Amino acid sequence: MFTRTLTPDAELRPLELWRDAEFAEHPDRAREHIRPWVGPSFVTDTVEGARATLHRYALAEADDGARLFGIWLRGRLVGGVMFVTFSAPAGQCEIGCWLEPAGEGHGLVTAATNVLIEYALGQRGLNRVEWRCRADNVRSAAVARRVGMRLEGTLRGAWLNGGTFHDKQVWGLTRAGRSIGA
Repeated sequence: MFTRTLTPDAELRPLELWRDAEFAEHPDRAREHIRPWVGPSFVTDTVEGARATLHRYALAEADDGARLFGIWLRGRLVGGVMFVTFSAPAGQCEIGCWLEPAGEGHGLVTAATNVLIEYALGQRGLNRVEWRCRADNVRSAAVARRVGMRLEGTLRGAWLNGGTFHDKQVWGLTRAGRSIGA
């Protein structure tokens, strides 16, 4: 297990199966805040649902795929970042995030996203990192911009959430476009 310091009072750690109760409790503080921006399977309200999400990511990580990391602020889980997809053979991945209101305004998602970018492009040698978000998710797009990604396009009507289709932005960053260690 590793812990990565993001700020003097915040850490990034893997979200593992044994944290199922903590992960289930966290959405109670975050659910309505993140519901418009994440898929319904991610917004659980039971320990069993939380465990299923953590298990799904654990299986994917075991196959060198998706991974899930939590952000703890002053010892409390306030959000996280993940490799939504991760493919070493294809040389690309997609990073995503979520955060409860108590975690906003501390630069935590930006710092955590930079850790994942460094891992993907630097340590693993992937060529491309993507960030996808609803076009009206200004905060998410701001993170992509802060970590050096470029808006590559908008997919019209590509995000179904709550019975409504929303536009989705695709942001990208390549090894050539990022100074590793930045």
